[in-house]
Amino acid sequence: MSLPPEKASELKQIIQDHLMKMDIHGKIRGVLAETLQAEGDRGERPLSEEDFLTALQRRGIVEEAMKELSFVNVTESQIEADALNTSQPRLSEKNITQPKTMNISPLRRYLYLQVLGGKAFLEHLQEPEPLPGQVCSTLTLHLHFRNQRFRSKPVPCACEPDLQEGFLLEVHRDSPGDAGKMADATTMLSICDPVHMVMIKTDTSGDTTLVSSYFLDWRSVLSAPSGKTTVSVELLGVGSECKVPAGVLNIKLEMYPPLSETLSPEVISTQQSLERQKTAEKERLFLVYAKQWWREFLEIRPSHQSKLVKIFAQDENGVNRPVCSYVRVLRAGRLLESPRQAARFVSLLVQERAPVVGGGARQEQWCTMMAFLCRNKGDCEDHATLLCSLLLGFGLDAYVCVGTKSKNTPHTWVMTCGTDGTVTFWESLTAHRYLHQPIDPEAPPMVPQPKPTYPYRTIGCVFNHKTFLANCQPSDSVELCVFEFTDGSRWKAMSEDAVRSVCAPGSTSSLPPLPPLCSSSVQTSEASNQLELEMRFLLAEHRKDLGLATVWDDHLSYLLSSALAAYELERCTGVSCGNEEFQDAVRRAVPDGHTFKGFPIHFLHRNARRAFATCLRSPFCEEIVCCRGDHVRLAVRVRVFAYPESACAVWIMFACKYRSVL
Repeated sequence: MSLPPEKASELKQIIQDHLMKMDIHGKIRGVLAETLQAEGDRGERPLSEEDFLTALQRRGIVEEAMKELSFVNVTESQIEADALNTSQPRLSEKNITQPKTMNISPLRRYLYLQVLGGKAFLEHLQEPEPLPGQVCSTLTLHLHFRNQRFRSKPVPCACEPDLQEGFLLEVHRDSPGDAGKMADATTMLSICDPVHMVMIKTDTSGDTTLVSSYFLDWRSVLSAPSGKTTVSVELLGVGSECKVPAGVLNIKLEMYPPLSETLSPEVISTQQSLERQKTAEKERLFLVYAKQWWREFLEIRPSHQSKLVKIFAQDENGVNRPVCSYVRVLRAGRLLESPRQAARFVSLLVQERAPVVGGGARQEQWCTMMAFLCRNKGDCEDHATLLCSLLLGFGLDAYVCVGTKSKNTPHTWVMTCGTDGTVTFWESLTAHRYLHQPIDPEAPPMVPQPKPTYPYRTIGCVFNHKTFLANCQPSDSVELCVFEFTDGSRWKAMSEDAVRSVCAPGSTSSLPPLPPLCSSSVQTSEASNQLELEMRFLLAEHRKDLGLATVWDDHLSYLLSSALAAYELERCTGVSCGNEEFQDAVRRAVPDGHTFKGFPIHFLHRNARRAFATCLRSPFCEEIVCCRGDHVRLAVRVRVFAYPESACAVWIMFACKYRSVL
């Protein structure tokens, strides 16, 4: 199939960019100089072109270049199939181990975003130059644009980080019928979705920190005469540092294929101004409505002033957003199979409160979903909004609850309402589920009342992506609460039209787009084997320091696998199974007159030294690791269970068997 001229020029430009990135000219000059010097020393015939090509092949330069320029062949049938399937969500993640292949359709428009480096990251001004092979803190740039996600390679932290990456973003149309057609400049002008850029810092222990979250309006490239433009993006900090510059990224934007007609800068600025005015007006009207709604709520009962009714929340950039905008219907495709598995996945993301400089009250910060997923950690509000979004995607009637738990600590969790009226609480931090049965305060004293098993004390409001309800019952105690949302005497609802005007997808240009989930990049077998080898080494070294020998029982180690699989299955489904087989296998493996001891433990990370230090703090584990006796045999088994976003459930089990001596 012959390519159109604009497509041929596009491919030439991509090839040229790849060759420049790998410094092919410098390598060729080096080989040429060495070859000329060698030929001159031998005094043989002059160097021919064939001799030079042979030298390049012998040095592997040609093979390396061909690997870098690996493209997938695109046939006409593939292009037609792609054109028909553009209405489906597209997801790609630029992984470190992912082969550099790209299926480029000449019938679609692409935005090539090239990061040309960073500067003025003053926090890392004193960072020493990393030595070869030295583990150092790194910066990683994550991108999200119209259901596509990308990630750069991590680079060492520096005042001028060497971020040199290119991302090919498809600019597809919204309507399914036009999805396969190439978008023109006028169509792209109406696409107000920004490129969400999230910068993550990873320290030497693997701990992640959110550096910046920035929304890039890319449409300035539509007015560039050559179809290319370069911009300097100033990244700001997050949370309490949201007004402090974090650094600057130099970015080059380019349209593929080039536009036949460009727009004037005045047209683009006018469009952006109209979008801002429309968004500001919608937000102003919602604020006026929310104030009136709040006054009416306070008039019902003076005690409502102290209830936790949260209408707005600040994101990582310090922007006030309606809480309903943090919840969206999120479908995980093939990555998650059930609501309970979704709850397990959310619970594996680390809980961490927003950092605050100095003492004082707790700093509350709700994160956009993209920032939460890239960082792989957040507070209870982030966990609750993600879990609610996933449960809505599974077709459940889910809401985020805002209230308090023990010691009157503010807390956020999730609830679902069944068609039969059952109310279930979901703790997003642990994946525990609790059935709610209200206590009847007017029942006679002798009538048995249900005993609550959940840790929640009060509830002020519930919300999801289209509903906001405040608790106006005489008591905000969860035990006494009746969750009949249609009863206006118990729950005061906001207008769904008002919520939809600022929280529905596409309602305002300031609403962060919803990112898709990424599949895990963790190879579970390799990760399990590697971590198990490290744990064996640490255990043997620990026993060596105590003057004890270590003899492994590989068969016993293998038998521990079924127990670890059963533990994870129980965490995921709430159903215990497989223990009978494990116990029977252990009885057969432990001879008469011997004693067996086992200690399982669960982690959210894969750092062997941290895990081993934590295990030794348990007296049960220390008793196994430091076991003394006759015919002592030790066993350890590690199982890593992978979930989306590279979240992991890590199970480790230590065991020993020894001859009992009276």
